[in-house]
Formats: sequence, C-alpha cells, structure tokens
Amino acid sequence: MIGLTLKQLRYFEALARHQHFGRAAEACAISQPALSLQIKELEGMFGATLVERSARHVRLTPIGESLLQKAGQILLAVQELEDLVRASKGPLAGRLRLGIIPTVAPYFLPGVIAILSKAFPELDLELRESVTQSLIDDLLDGRLDLALVALPVSEPALQEFALFDEDFVLVRPLTDEGKPVPGPKMLKTMRLLLLEEGHCFREQALSFCQFNETQPRQLMEGSSLSTLVQMVSAGMGVTLIPEMAIGLETRSADVSVARFPKPGPSRTIGMVWRKTSPLSDQLMHIGAIVREGGPQKAETVADQS
Repeated sequence: MIGLTLKQLRYFEALARHQHFGRAAEACAISQPALSLQIKELEGMFGATLVERSARHVRLTPIGESLLQKAGQILLAVQELEDLVRASKGPLAGRLRLGIIPTVAPYFLPGVIAILSKAFPELDLELRESVTQSLIDDLLDGRLDLALVALPVSEPALQEFALFDEDFVLVRPLTDEGKPVPGPKMLKTMRLLLLEEGHCFREQALSFCQFNETQPRQLMEGSSLSTLVQMVSAGMGVTLIPEMAIGLETRSADVSVARFPKPGPSRTIGMVWRKTSPLSDQLMHIGAIVREGGPQKAETVADQS
C-alpha cells in the first residue's frame, strides 16, 4: 500500500463521521474537491469503492467499514505517540481538546478557562460542547483529550476524576413563591419541563421524579436550560436546573427558585479521559487544580481575569 498517508486516513475518518463531503471538508479545513480527490486516491489504492455516494450523505461500504476500524486504531496510536512526546517535555503546553456538556458549559467553563490559562500559560484549549455520549465517543476515538461531564459514565476505558457535587433546584412561576416544595410524587402530577432526549440532566431529573416508561408523562421539552426557565416564566410548568445555573438563567425571568429538602436531587461533575492517554498524569494535575475550589472559585477567577 505504497503512498498511503495519515492525512488520507484523517480525511476518510472525517468523511465517515460526518457522512457528508461538504461537512467533512469543512472539519478538515480543506475544499470539498480536494477531499473528494483524496478519497478517490484512497479507493484507487484499495482497488475498491469505500463509500456509497448520494446527494444528501455517504455510506461506508463493507470494505470502507473495515478500513474505518483500522484507521481509527492507527490515528489513535499516532495521537498517543504525539501525547507521549508532549508529556516528556514537562509542563503541559500546546493543544488540549476539551469537551463539555451543555448543562455545565455556560456556567463553569469561563472559570475553568481562566484557571487553566493561569496555571498553564502555554496551553491552547480547543473546546467542544455536546451531550455526554457524543463526548465519550470522541474521547474513545481520540478526537478529544478530556471531557467535563456528569459522573459516573461507567466506561471501562475512561478514567473518572470527580470535581464537585451540586444540587438541583426547582424553578416554578413567581406566583408559587412560598408554597411548599413538592416532592417526587407531587411533581408527577405537575407539568414538568425537561431538556430534549440525549441530555444526561434530563434522565437525572426523571429519576428523581420517579417516572417510569409505562406512566403517562405531563412533559414538555426544551433545547436548553434557558428555554426551560423562560417557559416556566410564561406559566407553562415547572423545571429543575443545576445550582450553578441559577444566577445566569433566572436573573431575567419572573420565576421562583426553591430548594428541595435533603436528600434532594444532585449530580457529580467531573473530568474523564482515556486510561491509555500518555497525558494522564498531567490531566490528573489539571483535575486537582480545578477541584481545589470547586465552581465558586472558578467563578471568582473568571470574574478577576
């Protein structure tokens, strides 16, 4: 297979991931014709069609699927070799690809960036916001180095590092101010506003409210915590949000915030990375720095930066 390059494997992996030549080309920062040419050259080397092309998307052929599996292993091994070189040079520097879930990003990320910029001035953070499963897939495939998620993720190949615990609070219309805080049984009878499927925060809220799949649900969905709070302000129901979101999401909404009696709903926020990553020691150090003061210190550092 003379002439096969890592660049071609990266292009092919991007095409398989995006299932679209235009989006894959954009992700690789090249033109679509250039990407198409590289894929055709790759197919010429194999003497076989690797992708089925259509107007809307592409599908991998069986040979393409086999190549994708091997290409992923090769690219991950190369990434870990590069990380090994970085780890041998001392303090963490250069690119660090960090993923973060949407129910943490707007509230905790600015402080994390400020903390890491102060501790590692040569670090170049690349950020991606997405739901937990997507971040886990990117970690396992070597497209991310580290992710901020709700724990546990229960993935054997990933190292988990807890940062802090936080409570959920109830957001309800301002007219409910001072009323008794409903428990799980009472919440079942109310119109509960939740994030769309795919968000781990949604499942955590449903678990607290003790919903099961056979019960009818008076539920409405929103795409973000901000949308949910505004829906509550409009009198459409009640919702749960994490404690760190209170200041940002309720300051411009006519809502009441109430805390649940102990033990109430809560979550653990932490970092995860591949156990095989040569950067494990440095990532553990990052975790310790961020955990030192929890979200309160992160907010303070962000305000001062």
